[in-house]
Amino acid sequence: MKNVLIIGNLGYIGPVAVKYLKENHTDLSVSGYDIGYFMQNYTNQGLIGETYLDKQYFGDVRKFDAELLKGFDAVIYLAAISNDPMGNVYEKPTLDINYHAAIDIAKKCKSKGVKNFVFASSCSVYGFADTAPRTETSEVNPLTAYAKSKVYAERDLEPLADNNFKITCLRYATACGFSDRLRLDLVLNDFVACAIVDKKITILSDGTPWRPLIHVKDMSRAMDWGIHRSEGSNFIVVNAGSNKWNYQVKDLAYAVQKAFNGIEISINANAQPDKRSYKVSFDLFEKLAPNHQPQVSLEQAIATLKTGLEQIQFSDSNFRQSPLIRLKTIQKLIADSYIDSELFKIEKTAVQV
Repeated sequence: MKNVLIIGNLGYIGPVAVKYLKENHTDLSVSGYDIGYFMQNYTNQGLIGETYLDKQYFGDVRKFDAELLKGFDAVIYLAAISNDPMGNVYEKPTLDINYHAAIDIAKKCKSKGVKNFVFASSCSVYGFADTAPRTETSEVNPLTAYAKSKVYAERDLEPLADNNFKITCLRYATACGFSDRLRLDLVLNDFVACAIVDKKITILSDGTPWRPLIHVKDMSRAMDWGIHRSEGSNFIVVNAGSNKWNYQVKDLAYAVQKAFNGIEISINANAQPDKRSYKVSFDLFEKLAPNHQPQVSLEQAIATLKTGLEQIQFSDSNFRQSPLIRLKTIQKLIADSYIDSELFKIEKTAVQV
């Protein structure tokens, strides 16, 4: 029996990853560790990801107890302040959670005998690239606190790897697809939501920026490869996605339009050029992980998003101000005094009864 700990399992990606690992491996014990910021953002019908877990731990990655790591063979680090808007508002917590805590926990993993450490990085490290698709050897150009946190973490993880401690940094394309804890602050997910509630997709840019995408199930396949891999060196940085999934933003909107009836698309032809535009080469991932390649098509991703949102009777035309936008969840937790401005949990004084 192999024991796996997913750190940050109660977000958007974690529930899908837990289900995938448990359904595809009878010899895996999967546990989770999370602070629980987004536990309440439940958007599914049926069994949610953590019902598949063998154990759930709660805590802050910035105060991680190394003793929890005893007996684990592999750790997947998903914990993150997970997009540019949150990173721009909460820059220090972004660096502390995405970077400093990741390095601290990786060191603790190594000291406790964990054999594999998988870090969820991002293709956003490439920033802007208007030439050939970016490869793992291309120069990085992180434009935001979020992207910088990933670059710093990759850099400081590398010297920790050795023959007894393999580290895999998966530079994921932009996530998409339905999840037990859906996010709508992702480009494809946003477009599908707009199609449902407004019958209109508004693109704020001129639609030409390039975005590589990956479905959450295919992200899980890559994690599976990372915790089991024998290919490659002790430390690997690899773009995780598919060459077929390099799209311009306008093409994503047109694909969503085809899945619905009567959807209007509005493109801001006079918009300033988007600084985040890049195509990515996934050739290395295809070579190293031929049995864990992305399998979900763009059409399938749109169809399952449409079905999932319809099943939960999604109808909020003001969803960009809702908990389905991660920044709004964080702001509400702060406003309600559950967490402070550094995103630490505020301890409540017990009330005598």
